[in-house]
Amino acid sequence: MTSDDDPFHDCELDPEAILGTHTFEDVLFTDETETPVNVLTGETPAHSQATVEEAKEFAASIDTETPQIALPASVESQVETQSKPYTAAAFFHFKATGSLERHRAYHAAYESNAFTVDFEADYASGDLTITVKEADEAN
Repeated sequence: MTSDDDPFHDCELDPEAILGTHTFEDVLFTDETETPVNVLTGETPAHSQATVEEAKEFAASIDTETPQIALPASVESQVETQSKPYTAAAFFHFKATGSLERHRAYHAAYESNAFTVDFEADYASGDLTITVKEADEAN
Protein backbone atom coordinates (compact mmCIF):
# COMPACT_ATOMS: atom_id res chain seq x y z
CA MET A 1 0.00 0.00 0.00
CA THR A 2 1.46 3.37 -0.98
CA SER A 3 1.21 6.40 1.26
CA ASP A 4 -1.36 7.82 -1.19
CA ASP A 5 -3.55 4.75 -0.57
CA ASP A 6 -3.14 4.83 3.21
CA PRO A 7 -5.55 7.32 4.79
CA PHE A 8 -3.40 7.29 7.95
CA HIS A 9 -0.08 8.10 6.28
CA ASP A 10 -0.03 11.59 7.85
CA CYS A 11 -1.33 10.46 11.23
CA GLU A 12 0.58 9.92 14.44
CA LEU A 13 -1.92 7.24 15.51
CA ASP A 14 -2.68 3.92 13.87
CA PRO A 15 -6.29 3.02 13.04
CA GLU A 16 -6.30 0.59 15.99
CA ALA A 17 -6.16 3.60 18.34
CA ILE A 18 -9.62 4.76 17.26
CA LEU A 19 -11.34 1.52 16.24
CA GLY A 20 -14.37 0.70 18.34
CA THR A 21 -16.50 3.03 20.41
CA HIS A 22 -15.04 5.89 22.41
CA THR A 23 -16.95 8.35 24.57
CA PHE A 24 -15.61 11.82 25.28
CA GLU A 25 -17.33 13.10 28.39
CA ASP A 26 -18.59 16.61 29.02
CA VAL A 27 -17.24 18.11 25.76
CA LEU A 28 -20.44 19.42 24.14
CA PHE A 29 -22.35 22.62 24.75
CA THR A 30 -25.04 21.99 27.38
CA ASP A 31 -27.44 24.03 29.46
CA GLU A 32 -24.73 23.88 32.14
CA THR A 33 -22.01 25.47 29.98
CA GLU A 34 -20.22 28.23 31.85
CA THR A 35 -21.16 31.76 30.86
CA PRO A 36 -19.82 35.09 32.07
CA VAL A 37 -21.61 37.08 34.73
CA ASN A 38 -21.61 40.86 34.94
CA VAL A 39 -20.03 41.59 38.33
CA LEU A 40 -22.07 44.76 38.73
CA THR A 41 -25.50 43.27 38.00
CA GLY A 42 -24.93 39.56 38.68
CA GLU A 43 -26.60 38.77 35.37
CA THR A 44 -25.44 36.88 32.29
CA PRO A 45 -25.05 39.24 29.31
CA ALA A 46 -27.64 38.78 26.56
CA HIS A 47 -25.03 37.63 24.01
CA SER A 48 -24.09 34.72 26.30
CA GLN A 49 -27.63 33.46 26.81
CA ALA A 50 -28.43 30.46 24.61
CA THR A 51 -30.22 27.14 24.59
CA VAL A 52 -28.96 23.75 23.50
CA GLU A 53 -31.52 23.77 20.69
CA GLU A 54 -30.15 27.08 19.40
CA ALA A 55 -26.58 25.73 19.54
CA LYS A 56 -27.57 22.52 17.72
CA GLU A 57 -29.35 24.52 15.01
CA PHE A 58 -26.29 26.72 14.59
CA ALA A 59 -23.98 23.70 14.21
CA ALA A 60 -26.35 22.08 11.72
CA SER A 61 -26.48 25.27 9.65
CA ILE A 62 -22.74 25.23 8.89
CA ASP A 63 -22.36 24.55 5.16
CA THR A 64 -19.90 21.68 5.03
CA GLU A 65 -19.92 18.00 4.14
CA THR A 66 -18.55 17.10 7.58
CA PRO A 67 -21.19 16.93 10.33
CA GLN A 68 -20.76 19.64 12.95
CA ILE A 69 -21.31 19.62 16.70
CA ALA A 70 -21.84 22.48 19.14
CA LEU A 71 -18.92 22.97 21.51
CA PRO A 72 -18.77 25.39 24.42
CA ALA A 73 -16.95 28.66 23.82
CA SER A 74 -14.59 29.80 26.53
CA VAL A 75 -15.81 32.48 28.91
CA GLU A 76 -12.84 34.58 27.79
CA SER A 77 -13.89 34.49 24.15
CA GLN A 78 -17.49 35.25 25.08
CA VAL A 79 -16.35 38.35 26.96
CA GLU A 80 -13.70 39.51 24.47
CA THR A 81 -15.80 39.05 21.33
CA GLN A 82 -19.26 39.31 22.87
CA SER A 83 -20.07 36.01 21.21
CA LYS A 84 -22.52 33.23 21.97
CA PRO A 85 -21.48 30.59 24.52
CA TYR A 86 -21.09 27.97 21.77
CA THR A 87 -19.18 27.39 18.59
CA ALA A 88 -19.42 24.74 15.87
CA ALA A 89 -16.75 22.29 14.80
CA ALA A 90 -16.38 18.98 13.02
CA PHE A 91 -17.52 16.11 15.24
CA PHE A 92 -13.93 14.85 15.47
CA HIS A 93 -12.47 18.27 16.45
CA PHE A 94 -9.55 18.12 18.88
CA LYS A 95 -11.48 20.14 21.46
CA ALA A 96 -13.96 17.25 21.57
CA THR A 97 -11.59 14.30 21.15
CA GLY A 98 -8.90 15.69 23.42
CA SER A 99 -5.92 15.68 21.09
CA LEU A 100 -4.78 16.75 17.66
CA GLU A 101 -3.54 13.19 17.07
CA ARG A 102 -7.03 11.74 17.59
CA HIS A 103 -8.54 14.56 15.51
CA ARG A 104 -6.29 13.63 12.57
CA ALA A 105 -6.98 9.91 12.96
CA TYR A 106 -10.78 10.34 13.13
CA HIS A 107 -10.64 12.72 10.17
CA ALA A 108 -8.61 10.19 8.14
CA ALA A 109 -11.05 7.40 8.98
CA TYR A 110 -14.06 9.60 8.16
CA GLU A 111 -12.60 10.52 4.75
CA SER A 112 -11.63 6.92 3.95
CA ASN A 113 -13.81 4.27 2.31
CA ALA A 114 -12.01 1.67 4.41
CA PHE A 115 -13.87 2.73 7.60
CA THR A 116 -17.34 3.67 8.74
CA VAL A 117 -17.54 6.41 11.32
CA ASP A 118 -20.67 7.20 13.31
CA PHE A 119 -21.15 9.57 16.19
CA GLU A 120 -23.78 10.46 18.76
CA ALA A 121 -23.87 13.88 20.37
CA ASP A 122 -25.74 13.74 23.69
CA TYR A 123 -26.36 17.38 24.55
CA ALA A 124 -28.12 16.47 27.80
CA SER A 125 -24.97 14.95 29.28
CA GLY A 126 -22.41 16.77 27.12
CA ASP A 127 -20.96 13.45 25.96
CA LEU A 128 -19.81 12.68 22.43
CA THR A 129 -19.57 9.03 21.36
CA ILE A 130 -17.68 8.11 18.20
CA THR A 131 -17.70 4.61 16.71
CA VAL A 132 -15.21 3.53 14.04
CA LYS A 133 -15.42 0.17 12.25
CA GLU A 134 -13.55 -1.25 9.35
CA ALA A 135 -15.91 -1.02 6.37
CA ASP A 136 -15.96 -4.78 5.77
CA GLU A 137 -17.05 -5.30 9.42
CA ALA A 138 -19.75 -2.64 9.36
CA ASN A 139 -22.41 -4.88 7.84
